[in-house]
Amino acid sequence: MAKYIYQHANWTDFKWSDKSIQPVFGEVKWLQGLLLGQMNNLGFGFRDEALLRTLTSDIIKSSEIEGEHLPYDQVRSSIARRLGLNVAGMVVSERNVEGVVDMLIDATHNHADSLTEERLFGWHASIFPDGYSGRYKIEVGGYRTGIMQIVSGAIGKERVHYEAVPPGEVKTEMDAFLKWFNSKTDLDHVLKAAIAHFWFIIIHPFDDGNGRIARAISDLLLTRSDGIKDRFYSLSSQILEQRKEYYNILQQVQYSTGDITEWILWFLNCLKNALLHSQEQLRLALNKVEFWNKHENTLLNARQRLVLNKMLDGWEGNMKTSKWSKIAKCSTDTALRDIQDLVARNILRQDNPGGRSTSYILRPLKPA
Repeated sequence: MAKYIYQHANWTDFKWSDKSIQPVFGEVKWLQGLLLGQMNNLGFGFRDEALLRTLTSDIIKSSEIEGEHLPYDQVRSSIARRLGLNVAGMVVSERNVEGVVDMLIDATHNHADSLTEERLFGWHASIFPDGYSGRYKIEVGGYRTGIMQIVSGAIGKERVHYEAVPPGEVKTEMDAFLKWFNSKTDLDHVLKAAIAHFWFIIIHPFDDGNGRIARAISDLLLTRSDGIKDRFYSLSSQILEQRKEYYNILQQVQYSTGDITEWILWFLNCLKNALLHSQEQLRLALNKVEFWNKHENTLLNARQRLVLNKMLDGWEGNMKTSKWSKIAKCSTDTALRDIQDLVARNILRQDNPGGRSTSYILRPLKPA
């Protein structure tokens, strides 16, 4: 049976083909510069909305990769409170949501700080505040002391996809990782983010949460690359879109003898797609701020503001009375009155013929 990469001597002396990765690496660097240039030319309102949208998506999607679904409103509210942003519809957030937000904010806003064992333990404890992963008690705030296997299949017919570094070697391997991470080299931060992500995943130092922490580490290094603490693109969101390929490439390269070109190529292409997607998110953010600037003095009730914000955030599909009623937690009669009021004021328009399937969309904003 083939050896795992960590079973080879000097396994962390990673190699890759500069010629193979250079074209997409150049695209990524260009797109980074383009996006940051666009954001620098925008007002604070636009930047805040784009930042809030990106961080919310990053946290929700990173957790979703691991099968955990966090409430959108709780994540958004927690981020807004941490960053001192004044947004409508704030709600109370649960401890696990607050913990995941704390980790990402620390990774990005304190990106210049060293990555230490204590800091990693704090991140781990913050995303498992009650010491449980689902129904299972786990070791929190410290490296794992048991064997870590990634398996699939029914009981008795399990298939082992990966067995991580033995528990007795985790401390030694993590010390080497942290020493490399905190050392100053000429390696570009984007490439360092790709290597750090892979290296950390291979060690798998914790009982659970390794994927989320690996992505936070990548965000930390990408923030260093950008040179600003604000995040305007989400690697985790793109990884979720390409989740099957993500696991496939990790499984493929885990048997490498040290050449990780294929992983770096995949990571860079994923990052490129994340940057391209951010262009669409930027458009939504600009549209939302423009909408509320235009309707700053428009009298709207709390339900209307809530649902309009949902639609401005990129609601998939058209809005029906039944959906409005569910989101706003009101009767369908009240929802219909809210909608008809907005139609009368040319904020919404009917999108299809009447009847039970009638739906509504936002009217395009007219140039000032």
